[in-house]
Amino acid sequence: MNSLLTEPKPATRPAGVRDYISPSRLNLWLKCPLAFKLRYIDGIRSPTTPALFLGKRVHQGLEIYYRHRQLGIHLESADVIRRMNDSWDAAVTEEDMTFKSTADAEALQAKERDLVQAYLNHVADDEPVPTIVETTLETQLVDPATGEDLGIPLLGIVDLVMDGNDGPVITDFKTAAKSTAPSEISHEIQLTAYAYLFRQITGSEEAGLEIRSLVKTKTPQIAFHPFAARTDAHFRRFFSVVRAYLDDLDVGRFVFRPGFTCSMCDFRDSHCREWGG
Repeated sequence: MNSLLTEPKPATRPAGVRDYISPSRLNLWLKCPLAFKLRYIDGIRSPTTPALFLGKRVHQGLEIYYRHRQLGIHLESADVIRRMNDSWDAAVTEEDMTFKSTADAEALQAKERDLVQAYLNHVADDEPVPTIVETTLETQLVDPATGEDLGIPLLGIVDLVMDGNDGPVITDFKTAAKSTAPSEISHEIQLTAYAYLFRQITGSEEAGLEIRSLVKTKTPQIAFHPFAARTDAHFRRFFSVVRAYLDDLDVGRFVFRPGFTCSMCDFRDSHCREWGG
C-alpha cells in the first residue's frame, strides 16, 4: 500500500533490515556490505560528526522556509535564522553533540546560518509553491519491467517537489565541501528511488530531478544541478541492485569491501580491522 506521511518520524520506523529498503541503506551496502552489517544488523552507531550535524541543521532551516511557502507564507531570512537559533540547543541535545570548545560550537552555528542565508538570497521570491516538503514516502517495491512484487517496501524522505515549466521536479539538498558538480552516477540510487516513490504514490512522472548544493566554502556558494527524468534503464539498474541486496540478506553474506571510501568510514579503526569473515 502506498503512503505519504507529511511529518516523518524516523524513530517510529521498524529497525529491522527486512522491514523496508531505503536509499541510504542501499548506498551503504553498495559501498561496503560489512559496514552495512555493523550499522544496521549489529546496531553499532557512530557519534554524529559536525559535518553530519551541519547537514541536518541546514535541512531543518530549509524545511522551515518551504513549509511556510506551502502555506502561502513568505518568511524573511531573518525569521528563518531566528527559528534555527531557537532550536539549536534542542538539536544539540537530541543528536548528543559534543564540541571541543564553545568556539567550535559557535563556528558551526555561524556556518549553518551563513549557508541558509546564502541559499535564501539565491532563490527567487516567486519560486513555485512546493507540493512536497521534507516528506516520508513509502510504497511497495514492484518491478515495473516484470510486475514482480519483491515483498518489501521502499521508504525515502524527499526534500522538495515543485512544479517546473514542464512538470514536477524532485529536489534534494546537499551540503558539500567543494563546488564540484555532483556526479549523477554517484547519486543514481537516491535519485531513482525518489522518482520511483513519486511515480507510484502520485501517479505522475517527474519532469526532472535536481540536486541543490550548499557549498561550505568561506563564502558559501549555492549551485543547482539538474538531471533528466528517470528512464527504463535507470529502473532496471535500480531493481538489479535491490535484488542483489536482498540476496545478501537472505544468505547473511556481508563481505569486506576495501576501497578509497575506507578512509571516510566510521568503522575503519574500531571494528573492521578485527573482522575475519
